[in-house]
This record gives sequence, structure tokens and C-alpha cells, in this order.
Amino acid sequence: MTLGQPKPASPVRTKLVLDLAIFIGFLIAMEPRSTGLAVHEWLTLSALAAILIHLLLSWDWLAQVTRRMFGGTSVRSRINYVLNWLLFIDGILIMLSGILISEHAIPALGLHLPINFAWRRLHDMSANLFLFILGMHTALHWNWIANTFKTFVFQPIGRMFSSKKDAAA
Repeated sequence: MTLGQPKPASPVRTKLVLDLAIFIGFLIAMEPRSTGLAVHEWLTLSALAAILIHLLLSWDWLAQVTRRMFGGTSVRSRINYVLNWLLFIDGILIMLSGILISEHAIPALGLHLPINFAWRRLHDMSANLFLFILGMHTALHWNWIANTFKTFVFQPIGRMFSSKKDAAA
């Protein structure tokens, strides 16, 4: 890298920013009464792209753990693997049922689906289950979250203040 070229983005930093965006978007989407149903629908549809990028960034890990799943991998990795699949399957249920009950986004795209309250019930139940699984997933990854925040958020902030002290001395 030569002087003046931008520093390449760290894959860990990229994943942290993406995961934070997904998490914040999910928190906003979980309360459609506060933002309105149209924002809820468009936000969750746009989350598909972020989730696909998240999966692509984690693809090497997924491939490695899948290969080792029935061999020599830790119990923690197996639990994480199963939680990830549960998140994926439940996410598909949320998105599919959400599309089938859409009142704004899907009709805006020219599709008009019949109203079916069974899909609404599935949507609500799968969203609540997602919260539970996401909590377990977050707890399992807490060390990674804390270390990544320390490295990419807290340490740079600390360096900003320590360099100001050094400049003042």
C-alpha cells in the first residue's frame, strides 16, 4: 500500500458493521406500530440483501463446520451450527409469511395476495421464536462481539484521547 491509498477494510470490521445494521434493523422492524407497516415491510425486505452478505462473509466458516460436523468439532461449534440453521429456517418463515401478508410492499410491486390470517399467526410466532434464537446466538458469540468492539471501537476512541493528552503535554 502506498501513501495516499485508502486502507483496505478489515473483514472483521465489515462484518461488525453489517451485523450491527442487521441487528438495529431487526429491532426497528420488531415494532411496526412505531414506524408504520410500510417501513416495517420495506425494511425487512431490504434486510434480505444484508443477510445474504452476512452469509457470504461467513461462508468459509459454514463450509468448514459443515465438513467437520460429524467428525472432530467442539460441542460449542455444533450448537452454533444448529442455532445458525434455526435462525436461517425461522428467517425464511418470517420473510415468506411476511410477504404473504404484506399490505404495502408487495402490492406496491403489483402483486395482490389474498388475506389469510394463518400466515399472520405464523409470522408473529416465527418472529417471537427468532428473538429467542437470536438471544442464544448473541450469547454464544458474546466474546467475539466484546473483542471486536474493543478492537474497532473502544481502542480507537481511547487512542484519540491519549494522543490529545500527549499533544497537550
